[in-house]
Amino acid sequence: MRRPWVMAIALGAMLAATAGCGSSDDSDTGSSANASAEKFVIYSARDKAVTDYVVEQFTSKNPEYKGKVEVLNMGAQEVLERVRAEKANPQASVWWGGTQQGLATAATENLLEAWQPSFAGKMDARYKDAQGRWHGEILLPEVIMYNNKALSPEEAPKDWDDLVDPKWKDKIIIRDVAASGTMRSIYSSMIQRLSADGSNPQPGYDWLRKLDTNTVEYAANPADLYLKMSREQGVVSAWNLQDVLLQADKKMPFGYVMPASGAPVLVDGVAAVKGGNTAAAQKFLEFLFDDSLRATLAKDYFQIPAVEISEKPEWLANLGLKPMDVDWDVIGKNETAWINHWNAEIKDKG
Repeated sequence: MRRPWVMAIALGAMLAATAGCGSSDDSDTGSSANASAEKFVIYSARDKAVTDYVVEQFTSKNPEYKGKVEVLNMGAQEVLERVRAEKANPQASVWWGGTQQGLATAATENLLEAWQPSFAGKMDARYKDAQGRWHGEILLPEVIMYNNKALSPEEAPKDWDDLVDPKWKDKIIIRDVAASGTMRSIYSSMIQRLSADGSNPQPGYDWLRKLDTNTVEYAANPADLYLKMSREQGVVSAWNLQDVLLQADKKMPFGYVMPASGAPVLVDGVAAVKGGNTAAAQKFLEFLFDDSLRATLAKDYFQIPAVEISEKPEWLANLGLKPMDVDWDVIGKNETAWINHWNAEIKDKG
């Protein structure tokens, strides 16, 4: 009489055990998924419009990261200093937007993760670290920027040396140099063009002193620069082409001149921060090099991809880029000393 009851208990135990095994498997799978989708932080020198768009596309394609990507926008030099300060306890996983010399410095200080992404084989060796610690994403020509409501194209400066003409006194506004990877690169290029091997920076210092004399103000950040340029507190500046075009696309009164003697062209790159969420960082960086995304970023956000795209938008095809002959190795060795000298001995003393 007890046998059906005993069998029922045994069957129940088997079902419970089976359910328990299933529950354990689900739990393990869920844990694995959660681990791969842990929150991660990006330090970016990119324009906020670009970072907002890309993160939206990334989380749309990878919904497990929805609400788990935090972007802090800051200058490229600020990213380097922050990653360096946080070396013992990294807070960021991705460095998105940094100069070649800044990323190379971080690599030598063991701040970046070495890896070989799928896109590395398509990239010119000049645009990446040999050990895979950073990779170039875009090329950034540095140009002369001007307020096109205050100045006609004919009136705007045509070359770098025009900026030190006394006619532009108190009409130039510059993004504060020390905190900006873009400005550090422009100023270092101005020194290196007058001293090929970097051994005699004095002619470059003299040039920068003349530029300081013409500079009415140093803007604290890019937003401050754009605001003051639009208000004609300064009508001429030096800045990267992409951001000039992005702001002009937002109806800001900005035009640009491709300098007659050439534009310094930066390799602007990306990296995974050592000690961060490496899995998430690599997934995000692979996404940045998706062909369709790069085509959209070239068309709508004026990026010049470091890896060629098959169809260039009209603005890029007609750009007429004239690169300046810049030795970035020389700049990499001397930039810190040069900018420190400028900051201490030249800034606001013209």
